[in-house]
Amino acid sequence: MIASPTEPKTAAIVKCYHCGADCPEPLLIADGKPFCCDGCKTVYTLLNDSELCQYYRFDQHPGLSPDKDYYEGKFAYVDLPQIREKLIDFADDNRTSVTFYTPGMHCSSCIYLLENLHRLHPGVLSAVVNFPGRKVRILLQEAILPLSQLADLLTRIGYEPYISLQDLDGKQQRRQRRRKLAQIGVAGFAFGNIMMMSFPEYFAVGEWSKEKSLGDLFVYLNLLLSLPVLLFSAQDFFRSAWQALRGRYLNIDAPIVLSILITFSRSVFEVATHTGPGYFDSMTGIVFFLLIGRYLQDRTYARLSFERDYTAYFPLAATVKQGPAERRVPVTELQTGDRLYIRNQELIPADARLLSPEAMIDYSFVTGESEPVSRQVGELLYAGGRLVGQAAEMDVVKPVSESYLTQLWNHDAFRNQDADAEAKRLRSSLPDKINRYFTPAVFTISLGSFLFWTLQGQMLLGLNAATAVLIVVCPCILLLAHTFTDSNLVGIFGRYGLYLRQAGVIEKLTRITAVVFDKTGTLTQTNASTVQWVSMAEGTETEDDLSDEMKSIVRALTGHSVHPYSRRIAGWLDGWQRRVPLKNFREVAGAGIEAMVDGQLIRLGSAGFVGYDRTLPDTAGSHTFLAVDQYVLGYFSIRNPYRNGVEGLVQQLDQENIAQFVLSGDRDADRTYLTRLFGKADHLHFLQKPDDKLRVIQGLQQKGAQVLMVGDGLNDAGALQQSELGIAVSDDLTTFSPACDAIVQGDQLVRLPQYIKLARAGMWVLKFCFGISLLYNFVGISVAVQGHMAPVVAAILMPATSLTVILLSTITSNIIAKRLFKKL
Repeated sequence: MIASPTEPKTAAIVKCYHCGADCPEPLLIADGKPFCCDGCKTVYTLLNDSELCQYYRFDQHPGLSPDKDYYEGKFAYVDLPQIREKLIDFADDNRTSVTFYTPGMHCSSCIYLLENLHRLHPGVLSAVVNFPGRKVRILLQEAILPLSQLADLLTRIGYEPYISLQDLDGKQQRRQRRRKLAQIGVAGFAFGNIMMMSFPEYFAVGEWSKEKSLGDLFVYLNLLLSLPVLLFSAQDFFRSAWQALRGRYLNIDAPIVLSILITFSRSVFEVATHTGPGYFDSMTGIVFFLLIGRYLQDRTYARLSFERDYTAYFPLAATVKQGPAERRVPVTELQTGDRLYIRNQELIPADARLLSPEAMIDYSFVTGESEPVSRQVGELLYAGGRLVGQAAEMDVVKPVSESYLTQLWNHDAFRNQDADAEAKRLRSSLPDKINRYFTPAVFTISLGSFLFWTLQGQMLLGLNAATAVLIVVCPCILLLAHTFTDSNLVGIFGRYGLYLRQAGVIEKLTRITAVVFDKTGTLTQTNASTVQWVSMAEGTETEDDLSDEMKSIVRALTGHSVHPYSRRIAGWLDGWQRRVPLKNFREVAGAGIEAMVDGQLIRLGSAGFVGYDRTLPDTAGSHTFLAVDQYVLGYFSIRNPYRNGVEGLVQQLDQENIAQFVLSGDRDADRTYLTRLFGKADHLHFLQKPDDKLRVIQGLQQKGAQVLMVGDGLNDAGALQQSELGIAVSDDLTTFSPACDAIVQGDQLVRLPQYIKLARAGMWVLKFCFGISLLYNFVGISVAVQGHMAPVVAAILMPATSLTVILLSTITSNIIAKRLFKKL
């Protein structure tokens, strides 16, 4: 492909194939396609060589022209150790994870290109886009592609990352908030004073002012006061609209900017020609009231987002050691220097320094690939890693970021959809449609209003009508109805014990037709279990048959596991905590745990796991066998009481016509009780291994069922991920399964029918708020086009209506929730 300049034969305007901008003469041609500059041609060549030209099929001219100010080495500073440490989310010997904010992202083509970065450079392993946040999380090999070169690559294709050192220190957000308050203050000061100096004009019936010289002075002062509002207070509106225009689309700020310019220009014209005092009060009032409305919206949204991300969204706790004592601490309360005790399969909630001699860490939660790595004492362990094998101690070195953990929770490796499906969903989503069609429609209606009244000989009325239309018609209200309803519902679910991965889970919950329960730790209450030791030799049921040494060994072995039975046995032997040197600790899902102690293989688990092939004892409860090498010493009989309210739970789900099934890895000792409870013996499945549970879910789905799987997430992670919706039950919140879509506190499981009803009611609230938004826009347009609405009134109505939608959604959702949960 060789670009060659050619002389155009006609004066027709030629658009750049990549970005859509006008092409100057002479044209740059590559593959028969015109480009406005070498930057756009270079990006096209890069995409074409990597077979990524499908990028251009999503939208016409989707690209952004690369930054003209870019120079080689612009991002070299990000490779400095002190900067790199603040930027990266995770790093090991081979891979690094980093999240960049890319404000240039604006459409589904951007998603397609960014999530195919690995095809542009071999150093990129994967990329996941957070479209609403304009962020991309990239997994790369720094040995091949350093961070600085990654930033260079993003810039060359038109997505320059925004990197602020103030952001790294957490100062930028506070600075922006102070700036917004200053903008409101300046606009409010100017608006108030302009109105005060306009009083003579307001009350001079039919006259501009009785005192001409004083009137002129006030008019010029009004003009002077309006300039800071135009140049400073309204700056964000202009910047947002300009960035959208550079991206070749119209956003919701474009009509606002046009209305400000029309009002200001008209006012300056009247002052210059001495035909009137202008409309500086309207112009400053428009900016003032819009800024107040947006500030209140931002504060309300920030409050809801904070509640969702930190208070109710990710209920993880950690075990902190203080001497020999252990206590559970919410991750939000962890401090630098806290000593964590992490067991097998538990999540590392914060960056920490390893204190134990060694540990195996599975970073699949971060990278999506299950490749455990060995770490030695003193090495840094990153948040999101999962301990594999023997328990380990570590010191916290960095404050916890739950927002980062929730981001990991939404990793594609744990989601049941691919990137192409997500891009298609985003492309057809409401925000994208609004950006494409709503704003151009507003401009069309505004222009039509102006032309209609002008042709009627009332140009001033036409200007008022056009300006009012530009302000009062607000697509953001349509977006707010969806955003705030979802955010509020997520917070409500969290307050009542159900923690959602993301707002999309709510809609899934409304479609459920079948619920599959795991038994142990789900329907049963493991923290209230009773434990008895039964010796196979003597047949007695006392702990005296176990030697003190064996009690210490069993206590140490179970202390490394988070399985409910291990936790109960460890609690039963809590007084026998001793330092026992365990080697080659291993936990087999659905079977048991084992380790070498002084050359002997100690096993604790199911009969098959320890090699017990005789007839199982016909007694109530679950049996966990203990074996030393090939000799079975006996078993722990564990009786788990069913949760309070489980009968009501089953009855209410029956009333909702939701089919119910039970999957259990235990024996069928409880078959009689469960058959009486659920009513259908063929819906009960016992001695189920993890693969068996997965096959049961698949069988129900093949019959057309929308399946909700409820389990502890330890032996049923595959079933949780396979189901349309997976809920993990947790009694102590120290364990977590990334395959689940939600976490429910164990004592709140009986609220499952209320959760489903709330989700369905939430969809009704969303439709109701959406209807209110449409009604507002319809009525607003109808009044504005007739010229009966002053622009400043429109500026008050728009944020007022937005706040009304927010309050309506919040109040209605909370009232419904209180009625649903008041009896529980």
